[in-house]
Amino acid sequence: MRRVWFVVFSFVIVIAAASAHCGGSVPCADSPASSAKSTADACLAIASAKRQRGPNEPAKIAAQHLLVQYQGAKTAKVHIVRFRDEACLRAMQARDEARAGADFTDVVKKYSDEPGAETQAGSLGTIERKDVVPPFADAAFELHPRELSDVVETEFGFHVIMRTQ
Repeated sequence: MRRVWFVVFSFVIVIAAASAHCGGSVPCADSPASSAKSTADACLAIASAKRQRGPNEPAKIAAQHLLVQYQGAKTAKVHIVRFRDEACLRAMQARDEARAGADFTDVVKKYSDEPGAETQAGSLGTIERKDVVPPFADAAFELHPRELSDVVETEFGFHVIMRTQ
Protein backbone atom coordinates (compact mmCIF):
# COMPACT_ATOMS: atom_id res chain seq x y z
CA MET A 1 0.00 0.00 0.00
CA ARG A 2 2.87 2.36 0.77
CA ARG A 3 4.29 1.82 -2.69
CA VAL A 4 0.97 2.82 -4.32
CA TRP A 5 0.80 6.00 -2.25
CA PHE A 6 4.40 6.81 -3.08
CA VAL A 7 3.72 6.39 -6.82
CA VAL A 8 0.55 8.50 -6.61
CA PHE A 9 2.31 11.16 -4.52
CA SER A 10 5.27 11.24 -6.97
CA PHE A 11 2.90 11.62 -9.91
CA VAL A 12 1.10 14.51 -8.20
CA ILE A 13 4.43 16.24 -7.53
CA VAL A 14 5.50 15.87 -11.18
CA ILE A 15 2.17 17.26 -12.46
CA ALA A 16 2.33 20.16 -10.00
CA ALA A 17 5.88 21.02 -11.08
CA ALA A 18 4.95 20.90 -14.76
CA SER A 19 1.88 23.01 -14.10
CA ALA A 20 3.91 25.61 -12.21
CA HIS A 21 6.51 25.74 -15.00
CA CYS A 22 3.80 26.28 -17.61
CA GLY A 23 1.87 28.94 -15.78
CA GLY A 24 -0.76 26.59 -14.41
CA SER A 25 -1.57 24.58 -17.52
CA VAL A 26 -0.33 21.25 -18.74
CA PRO A 27 0.86 20.68 -21.43
CA CYS A 28 3.17 23.63 -21.49
CA ALA A 29 2.35 26.22 -24.14
CA ASP A 30 5.96 26.28 -25.28
CA SER A 31 6.19 22.51 -25.73
CA PRO A 32 6.96 21.29 -29.26
CA ALA A 33 3.59 19.52 -29.57
CA SER A 34 1.71 22.63 -28.53
CA SER A 35 3.76 24.82 -30.85
CA ALA A 36 3.18 22.50 -33.82
CA LYS A 37 -0.55 22.45 -33.10
CA SER A 38 -0.76 26.24 -32.96
CA THR A 39 1.22 26.51 -36.22
CA ALA A 40 -1.09 23.97 -37.87
CA ASP A 41 -4.14 25.84 -36.54
CA ALA A 42 -2.79 29.10 -37.98
CA CYS A 43 -2.13 27.41 -41.31
CA LEU A 44 -5.66 25.99 -41.44
CA ALA A 45 -7.13 29.42 -40.64
CA ILE A 46 -5.14 31.06 -43.44
CA ALA A 47 -5.98 28.31 -45.91
CA SER A 48 -9.71 28.49 -45.28
CA ALA A 49 -9.98 32.30 -45.20
CA LYS A 50 -12.83 33.69 -47.26
CA ARG A 51 -11.76 35.87 -50.15
CA GLN A 52 -13.81 38.46 -52.00
CA ARG A 53 -14.18 38.61 -55.75
CA GLY A 54 -12.50 41.77 -56.99
CA PRO A 55 -14.50 44.27 -59.06
CA ASN A 56 -11.76 44.79 -61.67
CA GLU A 57 -10.40 41.28 -62.02
CA PRO A 58 -9.48 40.01 -65.49
CA ALA A 59 -11.65 37.49 -67.33
CA LYS A 60 -8.68 35.12 -67.76
CA ILE A 61 -5.31 34.60 -66.11
CA ALA A 62 -2.42 32.20 -66.52
CA ALA A 63 -1.37 30.32 -63.41
CA GLN A 64 0.84 27.63 -62.00
CA HIS A 65 0.16 25.84 -58.72
CA LEU A 66 1.17 23.08 -56.39
CA LEU A 67 -1.22 20.76 -54.59
CA VAL A 68 -0.57 19.02 -51.28
CA GLN A 69 -3.17 16.34 -50.62
CA TYR A 70 -4.19 14.51 -47.45
CA GLN A 71 -6.15 11.38 -46.56
CA GLY A 72 -9.76 11.90 -47.54
CA ALA A 73 -9.17 14.80 -49.93
CA LYS A 74 -11.06 14.51 -53.20
CA THR A 75 -9.04 12.48 -55.74
CA ALA A 76 -6.27 11.70 -53.20
CA LYS A 77 -4.58 8.43 -54.08
CA VAL A 78 -4.23 5.63 -51.53
CA HIS A 79 -0.51 6.33 -51.08
CA ILE A 80 -1.34 9.75 -49.58
CA VAL A 81 -1.18 9.05 -45.85
CA ARG A 82 -0.68 12.50 -44.35
CA PHE A 83 -3.37 14.16 -42.26
CA ARG A 84 -5.04 17.47 -43.11
CA ASP A 85 -2.97 19.54 -40.68
CA GLU A 86 0.26 17.94 -41.94
CA ALA A 87 -0.70 18.73 -45.53
CA CYS A 88 -1.37 22.36 -44.63
CA LEU A 89 2.02 22.66 -42.95
CA ARG A 90 3.71 21.07 -45.99
CA ALA A 91 1.99 23.58 -48.29
CA MET A 92 3.09 26.40 -45.97
CA GLN A 93 6.67 25.12 -46.13
CA ALA A 94 6.50 25.11 -49.94
CA ARG A 95 5.08 28.64 -49.94
CA ASP A 96 7.87 29.82 -47.64
CA GLU A 97 10.55 28.32 -49.90
CA ALA A 98 9.06 30.08 -52.92
CA ARG A 99 8.82 33.36 -51.00
CA ALA A 100 12.46 32.99 -50.00
CA GLY A 101 13.43 33.00 -53.67
CA ALA A 102 13.36 29.35 -54.73
CA ASP A 103 12.23 28.78 -58.31
CA PHE A 104 8.50 28.01 -58.18
CA THR A 105 8.82 25.22 -60.75
CA ASP A 106 11.38 23.49 -58.51
CA VAL A 107 9.13 23.97 -55.48
CA VAL A 108 6.21 22.42 -57.39
CA LYS A 109 8.30 19.40 -58.35
CA LYS A 110 9.46 18.97 -54.75
CA TYR A 111 6.13 19.35 -52.94
CA SER A 112 3.18 18.80 -55.27
CA ASP A 113 1.01 15.68 -55.25
CA GLU A 114 -0.63 16.81 -58.49
CA PRO A 115 -0.43 14.15 -61.19
CA GLY A 116 1.97 15.48 -63.80
CA ALA A 117 3.69 17.93 -61.44
CA GLU A 118 7.08 16.67 -62.58
CA THR A 119 6.38 17.22 -66.26
CA GLN A 120 3.94 20.15 -66.28
CA ALA A 121 5.39 21.96 -63.25
CA GLY A 122 1.90 22.83 -62.05
CA SER A 123 1.05 24.87 -65.13
CA LEU A 124 -2.67 25.40 -65.62
CA GLY A 125 -2.25 27.51 -68.73
CA THR A 126 -4.88 30.20 -69.18
CA ILE A 127 -7.94 29.76 -66.97
CA GLU A 128 -11.27 31.42 -66.36
CA ARG A 129 -13.06 31.42 -63.02
CA LYS A 130 -15.43 28.70 -64.23
CA ASP A 131 -12.48 26.36 -64.89
CA VAL A 132 -11.55 25.96 -61.22
CA VAL A 133 -13.33 25.58 -57.89
CA PRO A 134 -14.41 28.82 -56.15
CA PRO A 135 -11.79 28.99 -53.34
CA PHE A 136 -9.03 28.46 -55.90
CA ALA A 137 -10.53 31.04 -58.28
CA ASP A 138 -10.98 33.60 -55.51
CA ALA A 139 -7.31 33.30 -54.52
CA ALA A 140 -5.88 33.09 -58.05
CA PHE A 141 -7.85 35.97 -59.55
CA GLU A 142 -6.90 38.39 -56.76
CA LEU A 143 -3.19 37.94 -57.57
CA HIS A 144 -1.10 40.24 -59.74
CA PRO A 145 1.24 38.75 -62.36
CA ARG A 146 4.24 36.97 -60.74
CA GLU A 147 2.54 37.14 -57.34
CA LEU A 148 2.33 34.10 -55.06
CA SER A 149 -0.77 33.24 -53.06
CA ASP A 150 -0.95 32.19 -49.48
CA VAL A 151 -1.99 28.60 -48.74
CA VAL A 152 -5.50 27.95 -50.11
CA GLU A 153 -7.70 24.98 -49.23
CA THR A 154 -10.09 23.29 -51.65
CA GLU A 155 -11.72 19.88 -51.49
CA PHE A 156 -8.65 18.56 -53.36
CA GLY A 157 -6.16 19.65 -50.69
CA PHE A 158 -3.94 22.68 -50.11
CA HIS A 159 -2.67 24.84 -52.97
CA VAL A 160 -0.06 27.51 -53.44
CA ILE A 161 -0.75 29.48 -56.61
CA MET A 162 1.53 31.61 -58.77
CA ARG A 163 -0.15 33.89 -61.27
CA THR A 164 2.08 33.89 -64.31
CA GLN A 165 0.16 36.46 -66.46
